[in-house]
Amino acid sequence: MSTVNPQPLWQPDPQRIARSQVTRFQAWAAEHHGAPAGGGYEALHRWSVDELEPFWEAVTQWFDVRFSTPYARVLGDRSMPGAEWFPGATLNYAEHALRAAATRADEPALLYVDETHEPRPVTWSELRRQVGSLAAELRALGLRPGDRVSGYLPNIPQAVVALLATAAVGAVWTSCAPDFGARSVLDRFQQVEPVVLFTVDGYRYGGKEHDRRETVAELRRELPSLRAVVHIPLLGTEAPEGALEWDALTSADTEPVFEQVPFAHPLWVLYSSGTTGLPKAIVQSQGGILVEHLKQLGLHCDLGPEDRFFWYTSTGWMMWNFLVSGLLTGTTVVLYDGSPGYPDTGAQWRVAERTGATLYGTSAAYVMACRKADVHPGRDFDLSKVQCVATTGSPLPPDGFRWLHDEVREDLWIASVSGGTDVCSCFAGAVPTLPVYIGELQAPSLGTDLQSWDPSGKPLIDEVGELVVTNPMPSMPIHFWNDPDGSRYHDSYFDTYPGVWRHGDWITLTSRGSVVIHGRSDSTLNRQGVRMGSADIYEAVERLPEIKESLVIGIEQPDGGYWMPLFVQLAPGAVLDQALLDRIKATIRANLSPRHIPDEVIEVPGIPHTLTGKRIEVPVKRLLQGTPLEKAVNPGSIDDLELLHFYEDLARKRA
Repeated sequence: MSTVNPQPLWQPDPQRIARSQVTRFQAWAAEHHGAPAGGGYEALHRWSVDELEPFWEAVTQWFDVRFSTPYARVLGDRSMPGAEWFPGATLNYAEHALRAAATRADEPALLYVDETHEPRPVTWSELRRQVGSLAAELRALGLRPGDRVSGYLPNIPQAVVALLATAAVGAVWTSCAPDFGARSVLDRFQQVEPVVLFTVDGYRYGGKEHDRRETVAELRRELPSLRAVVHIPLLGTEAPEGALEWDALTSADTEPVFEQVPFAHPLWVLYSSGTTGLPKAIVQSQGGILVEHLKQLGLHCDLGPEDRFFWYTSTGWMMWNFLVSGLLTGTTVVLYDGSPGYPDTGAQWRVAERTGATLYGTSAAYVMACRKADVHPGRDFDLSKVQCVATTGSPLPPDGFRWLHDEVREDLWIASVSGGTDVCSCFAGAVPTLPVYIGELQAPSLGTDLQSWDPSGKPLIDEVGELVVTNPMPSMPIHFWNDPDGSRYHDSYFDTYPGVWRHGDWITLTSRGSVVIHGRSDSTLNRQGVRMGSADIYEAVERLPEIKESLVIGIEQPDGGYWMPLFVQLAPGAVLDQALLDRIKATIRANLSPRHIPDEVIEVPGIPHTLTGKRIEVPVKRLLQGTPLEKAVNPGSIDDLELLHFYEDLARKRA
């Protein structure tokens, strides 16, 4: 990794730095909590990880977190796993999410957009009223703190109401998107045994209606713990027998009652992608999520009451939970329920324009798809309100940074961010006061002691290593569901370096303080002792217009050799002839090194992904090593299982 200082692609102007919330927070924390007054973000970050207790106390005071009973201290036990945050404190997440209703009752809390791309507002007072009505009905159904409530729902206002009403009662929310099949949903919901299920009759995607009533009937049959099912008629059908009507539960004018729960009381269950077994059921706390999201959304994303926050996501991805938390900062949250590319590839930009989004979040894959499709967002849409475009899901390639800069606006804050479902937040990414360098995340997040370690636990600078976090974060899981002795939780993150969180990504921390993500370390390519991330290869190969998508796998051979095939899905009309093969190899040689050139380039009908859109490298590697399909992958976690048969057949032929 070069340590030469390149020119930044973007630099915030002095006015932007001065008015940003993180600048004002630093000055206030210097006065009240001993934070450094000078030295900018770097000094603030150093203080935030060296002095965890003053930092997190400062966050709760800056954002006026309401503790109904006081905490004994900020950090009762700092060991990982098992850190104890704010022992003694009680609070409620939903109460904080609805606070803006007191001062901005008639302003929009939510803007709901479907494939017509016409925004429909839900005001703060209406959101609060519906949450109050539904929470009272849930209590009348016998729902108690700790009970589980599940949603089989698209990204619609009713999903937000149901989550907040669940949290208000002190129950535990969990959700899946309605494009998940029954088996995928049951793999998740059966683990937590929900007592209430919110469902739709179907959803609209890509200009078509998708009826899900049969799937809902199967969920009802296979979830014996259910005491109530709530029907939301998105496609206008009658409620099935025995189901409750959404409108009947949300029509009362009821002031919400917020159950005051301990800081570590569970808020929701999120799920790992579950590509190789049952998804991990990750439990995060009301207090931990509240303070982590206030920090991340308020200080890092610089969101406040004047902002509109749009992130393209579904209810089956942690980014949906993160999006809903925009309400904590008084921000108007934009919910888009529809295809990211309907009626054309520019759909998300149109939504950003029509909702006046100030922070627009999407996937790196969508940015690269727009680049390939020759979309011109800055020319074709009024994006003058967009201050920041953020990306996640996979590393944003350098060409993605350049394209956003050239095609949206030169004065655009581009925030590539990286975190995980495991913490429902970012380890590194957006900082409104720092420059943006092509291909790099701006900096580690406040309160996150992010480091890059070699196998012996030695910190590295300007070298590739394992992403580790050496101090606890409030949003780390309080536990996994159905993991009574904590062994699965321990083995997931703390097996490699005792007491230190290892996330499973390769990263470089640069001497400038920025971060580069290279892809998953558990699917690392290890060519002649040199480790490299798959993301570097995708970035180089997918610049070629003939390549729609690619997948690279490195496989240790029984004879001690190493086989590294590159699978390519071609763009329509492209042919994998010798000329294209030569260009692929020349591109990799020029952009990476001769060592990165694959042993074979193999055309495939498609690249398999998880249901949340991540390429699945490890299961394909296992298939190619001869593992049977049913043991290599959890079928319910894959977007197109048929694609895996190609890799299975290839393994058979090679054997």
